[in-house]
Amino acid sequence: MTDTDGIRWRLRGGVRLRHDAVRDTGVLLHPEGVLLLNETAVAVLRLCDGATDVDRVTDALSRTYADVAAADVRSFLAALAERRLIEPAAREGGAPDG
Repeated sequence: MTDTDGIRWRLRGGVRLRHDAVRDTGVLLHPEGVLLLNETAVAVLRLCDGATDVDRVTDALSRTYADVAAADVRSFLAALAERRLIEPAAREGGAPDG
């Protein structure tokens, strides 16, 4: 899945966004391991709530960070989807976005 426009993402079951106090960084805990995150990645994932689409994620990041490129946000989300760490949220009819 590489076309992330309009999709409302959420963390897959078993995947958790946490703060690692020892490393003082965000981490994505998943069954296969741990992914260390930078501040911007944490901000993106906090917005992956199943209700916020990619354009709104980009807009929200632009209010906090300079030079947020929509293509970078889409690429990051596509990479996480490929690793099966996030998934499209279900639409109101029960079918997943995308």
